[in-house]
Amino acid sequence: MTGRLRAPTGRYAGKTAEQRQAERRARFLDAALEMFGGAPGYRGTTVASLSEAAGLSTRQFYEEFCALEDVLAALHLQVNDWAEAAVVAGVAGAEGLPLAERATAIFRAYAANVTADPRRIRITFVEIVGVSARLEEQRLARRARWIELICREAMAAADRGEAAVRDYRLPATAFIGSVNGLLHDWTAGWVEATLEEAVDELVRQLLGILRPPGWAPEPTPTPGPGAA
Repeated sequence: MTGRLRAPTGRYAGKTAEQRQAERRARFLDAALEMFGGAPGYRGTTVASLSEAAGLSTRQFYEEFCALEDVLAALHLQVNDWAEAAVVAGVAGAEGLPLAERATAIFRAYAANVTADPRRIRITFVEIVGVSARLEEQRLARRARWIELICREAMAAADRGEAAVRDYRLPATAFIGSVNGLLHDWTAGWVEATLEEAVDELVRQLLGILRPPGWAPEPTPTPGPGAA
């Protein structure tokens, strides 16, 4: 299949072609979340079985996508967008808190979102891996966005005098690896801990990156004589 079939145009049942297309696409993605994120997984799903699960035809599938890989790509981006929106809200809600409380609140917002549905964990950390060079590039690109977010927050903390001034790219990359591994293993039942305990452990790691051994905040200058 070299390209999508042309979707029908015009109004039907009071809905525009664009509205109907958006609904079809959402139904395919909902079905894919269930099948890719559960049983039988991405590699065990066919266009026919996904279309049947969505309650649509294979012709309608090819009006929206060229291949199953396109569905996985769209779903991976959607799951990451949900998590990113939760983190952005967490950042806003933690404004003005001390660093340890702020980091905990932000990270709990992320963890609560991605672990709320085990299917999201599987899409993000399992099914997307090793499918193709294209999806590997997408996976690494989204991972880079998370690294950039950590670096921005870390440098903002450094500017406030709450964290060390350093290049955070390498430690942020290592931290993301810890996050991915621990949350995947926790979801799979391989870690005997509550979600709160897992999050607290990751926050301790993050604070250790922000405040490495030997670091101390600079003392606040004492006003000199005659200072207002």
